[in-house]
Amino acid sequence: MARRKITNSQAACITLLWGLLCYMLLAYSPKITFDVVFAIIASAIIVFVPIYKSRRHKEE
Repeated sequence: MARRKITNSQAACITLLWGLLCYMLLAYSPKITFDVVFAIIASAIIVFVPIYKSRRHKEE
């Protein structure tokens, strides 16, 4: 089963939503601890690795 490629508008929407959620996490947490930083890094990996893979295969 072939996977559909992520378009430019989809990648932009995903990135903006991720940024908004990170802002909310940082703005509403009383302290910036390791847990907060780890959540941001882990979510970035989960969000941006599929976008990167889609972009890499799109150029081929």
